[in-house]
Order: sequence, then C-alpha cells, then structure tokens
Amino acid sequence: MRSPLEEAPPSRLAENIVHFARALRRGGIPVGPGRALDAVRAVAAIGLASKRDFYWALHATLISKPAERPLFDAAFKLFWRDPQMIERMMAELLREVEIPPEERQKKAAETRAQEALAGAQDRPPPPPQEEEGEEIEFDATLTFSEEERLRQMDFDQMSSAELTAAKQAIARMALPVKPLASRRSRLNPRGATADWRATMRAALRSGGDIAALKRRAPQKRWPELVALCDISGSMSQYSRMLLHFLHAASAQAAARRDVGWSRTHVFVFGTRLTNVTRSLRHRDVDEALSLVGAEAPDWEGGTRIGETLAEFNRDWSRRVLGRGAVVLLITDGLDRGEPEELARQADRLRLSCRKLIWLNPLLRWDGFAPKAQGVRALLPRVDSFRAAHNINSLEALADALSKSDDTGDRDRLMRLGS
Repeated sequence: MRSPLEEAPPSRLAENIVHFARALRRGGIPVGPGRALDAVRAVAAIGLASKRDFYWALHATLISKPAERPLFDAAFKLFWRDPQMIERMMAELLREVEIPPEERQKKAAETRAQEALAGAQDRPPPPPQEEEGEEIEFDATLTFSEEERLRQMDFDQMSSAELTAAKQAIARMALPVKPLASRRSRLNPRGATADWRATMRAALRSGGDIAALKRRAPQKRWPELVALCDISGSMSQYSRMLLHFLHAASAQAAARRDVGWSRTHVFVFGTRLTNVTRSLRHRDVDEALSLVGAEAPDWEGGTRIGETLAEFNRDWSRRVLGRGAVVLLITDGLDRGEPEELARQADRLRLSCRKLIWLNPLLRWDGFAPKAQGVRALLPRVDSFRAAHNINSLEALADALSKSDDTGDRDRLMRLGS
C-alpha cells in the first residue's frame, strides 16, 4: 500500500501547499497537519488542469466555516496571484511568491492575510546581546499619528498586531454613566431633610437633650448595563472586539460598584440566546472569551434576532431589567425571521428598559441606508443608533449614555428611509 506522500503532486507544489496552509494558520484559520495533507491529496487527485479546480480543492480541505472564507480568498489571491503559478510549479521552477504592492483600499481580512504570508519569510537576525552593565530602553508607545490611525481603523481591516493594540486600548476604556434618582435616602449631615426618628434616638442616649439635628439626603443609585451581542458569521470579527469592550465594562462594574455600573449582564445570540455573564467575570480576558466560545455553540452561524428577543423577553427581562437597565443591542440587523415578529419583540424590549441603544457595524459605510427588513423593523424602536466598527465609535458611545436625548444617526436614517 502506497503512503499518502507517495501519492502527492510534485514536491515543490506540495511544499507550497503546506506553506500556504501555515500562512492560513497564522492568519487565524485552524489549519492543522491533517488538513494540509488532505489538501495535498486533493490536488494530487484532481490534477492541475484548471485553476478553478485547484481553488476549490484547497477550499474544500483547508476551511470549514463560512466566516473563514474572506481570509482564505484574500490569502489565495495573494499567494497564487501569478497566472503561470501552476505551470511553473509543475516545472518545479517556483519556490516562493513575491506579492507586488498595490495602491488600493484593502478588502476585509486582506491585511491579516498579507501579514500571515509575510510571516513565512526569513526573519531578520536577532539583535546582538548587550554587554554587562549596559541598559537599553525601547519606547513602545505609539506616536500620535499611529494612535489616531489605529482609532479610526475598521476592526475587520486590522492586522494581528493592530488587533492586539486595539484590545489593549479597549481594556483601558471607561464607560461613564450618571447616577439615577432614588426614593431611598440615607443619613447625611448636609442633607436638606430632617430625620426626626434618628434625632430622637440620639436624644434618648443623652438623657433627652437634642444636641444636634440629624439630616437625610437622597441616595444615589447606579444603573445596570445589559448587552445583547450578535455572534453570527457576518458579525464575528466585530463581536470579538465588542466582547473585549464588555469585559472591560464588567471588570469596572465589579471593582467600583459605588461610582459606575452597578452590574453588567451579557448575552450572545445567533440562532439561540446564551447568557455569558459569568464567563466574562474572569479577570483574564482571553480565558473569559474562551469560555464564551465554549458556551455558545452557534458562534459564526445564522441569525434569528426576532426569536432571540422573544426568548430574552420571556425568560430574562424581569430578572435583569427590573431596575431600569440600559440595553445595548449589538447586531447588523440582518434577520432571517419575520419582520413583524422582530418589531413586536423590539417594542416589548424598549418598554422594559430605560434606554435601548443599537450598535451596528454596517453604519460605517457612507452609503448605508435602512433597506433590509430587519433594519427597517428595528430602527424606529430604538432610542439611539450608533456605529460600532472602531475604537472611536466605542468612545462615542459615551455620548449616548451621558445624554438622555441622544439619538445618534437614528433620525437621519429614518428620514432617509421614509
């Protein structure tokens, strides 16, 4: 019986396929040795008569989820760009591919694909070791222009290093909130209301003499934050960054209950609703997101916003919205269900919370218009409609929370859709 390697195509082509699989793994697609070997076998089986067949052979063996396709397509176009690539490899004349720079806007996932392919090249030699007694300092801070560019860059256009820097910036981000008026009061020497009961109790302890008048002042109450985050295939990259943002908000709520959000509740949804509040309470953000991924089996799947909101309204709204919580609905609004059901459940959610804010990454496009049925059903039923595609858009969320009359782009888009 012949081994799989004996059935493989010419050695140089097999090496380039393995090289391509490693580049995909560096870009974030979980491609292991087994898939790389399957790709080599598939190419050996179909031959190299058509570049289209070559593409689909690699596509069928190296990726398994629709969300991985943009990165695969970008890497394939970059790695196998030369039209004579297959013919040259058949002649064993080509070892590596050099990608000429292009003056155009990069598509989604292309930056990470370029970075993954570049990582396969020879790395520069390490710097010489410093002599004993010498101290070398490195300035790792970003310049103003680099930091500003990072803040304005779309999450889906970031490289791996830029995503890491963005996550660090999000972890330092504070989400301000104003306290709510409460009917309860507490002792306060500067209060405007006299507390006669406390005054008489103090007088009894001193023989009946009133030494000082006890006073009370209204007690501050901090609101709760509830987030419903879409984790479908079209939202996967943005969902990861927004979960970093919600993890930072959860950590702030747990550390400073007397000056910020009293509590945060986080739910993720695709085709079903999952409560991941406890998972996001872990101090390590990577461990927290790993637990979230394990709890949510519908990650990068379809979207059923109306059914998800119905489940939340039925099972969770009374538990987490009873104290006038602010709700963040994070989704692109591309629903597969009936728009009438979505509108009905959004109305019920709006009546149950103090403020409903919709964060939509699609708002980053200048020509965005409420044409999809899900968007048209949700838009009139939210208090504020804002983008959520970069760091600046998350920082602008503070306006929606600190201003009671903030509507974001809701009114403008409603006029555009009418």
